[in-house]
Amino acid sequence: MSTQHSRSAAKIMIAPATVLLLAWMLIPLSMTLYYSFRRYRLLTPERQGWVGFRNYEKFLSNPAFQDALINTLVLVLGVLIITVVLGILLAILLDQPIWGQGIVRILVIAPFFVMPTVSALVWKNMFMNPVNGLFAYGAKALGMTPYDFLSQAPLVSIIGIVSWQWLPFATLILLTAIQSLDSEQMEAAEMDGASALSRFWYITLPHMSRAITVVILIQTIFLLSIFAEILVTTNGGPGTASTNLTYLIYAESLLNYDVGEGSAGGVVAIILANIVAIFLMRMIGKNLDA
Repeated sequence: MSTQHSRSAAKIMIAPATVLLLAWMLIPLSMTLYYSFRRYRLLTPERQGWVGFRNYEKFLSNPAFQDALINTLVLVLGVLIITVVLGILLAILLDQPIWGQGIVRILVIAPFFVMPTVSALVWKNMFMNPVNGLFAYGAKALGMTPYDFLSQAPLVSIIGIVSWQWLPFATLILLTAIQSLDSEQMEAAEMDGASALSRFWYITLPHMSRAITVVILIQTIFLLSIFAEILVTTNGGPGTASTNLTYLIYAESLLNYDVGEGSAGGVVAIILANIVAIFLMRMIGKNLDA
């Protein structure tokens, strides 16, 4: 058992890292709060002043805010549905004994290690380009008119790109859950005459519930702040068709040079993210305690 002296020594040794992490989080947050209550535009930095909640009023009354909020929710829900459903199917497939199983698993997981900017550029130029993309060549080969995905269906295109990035993560977590399932239980159900669908619905899926919860919680945290894929592919357009909250904050801060309103948007985004996190923890987080 540890003594009081050893516990004190451990606290002293981890104190520098703890202080550094707190400073890393609290200093930017404090500056964001500070500038959210001040008038501060990059083009006229000398004209500063306390404006109270005026920046929040401007941001919330911005015509693009409602579109950005809806797009953010649609993006998160769309990616979660795709990655969870396909992740379950891929995990079941990869759990089967097939030739070259290790290589197949590596290939399935590989997209998760590609940088978001790189994957967005690959999809934009190699696949979705309406002139030279692979989808365009395929459409021409079938006698069809190439479809401009990023202009005509920008949000759906981004959902597809982000889902491709996060599908390996979901597959890996869910595959681990499947492999931890007791094979004797499955064999007993099969001997009792349960069909493959019944075994999946009543045994495999309930066993994967905690893993599905972990996937949803972790992905939601990151999906609420998707930015690089939008910047590289659509720049939030056409209009605000693919603008989410993160991109709207960027546009107000660095494109419209209004740091005050952008900071207010950042605070609003933090509040909304915490509301979503609390909702998820209350709705599905109880599975983690099972």
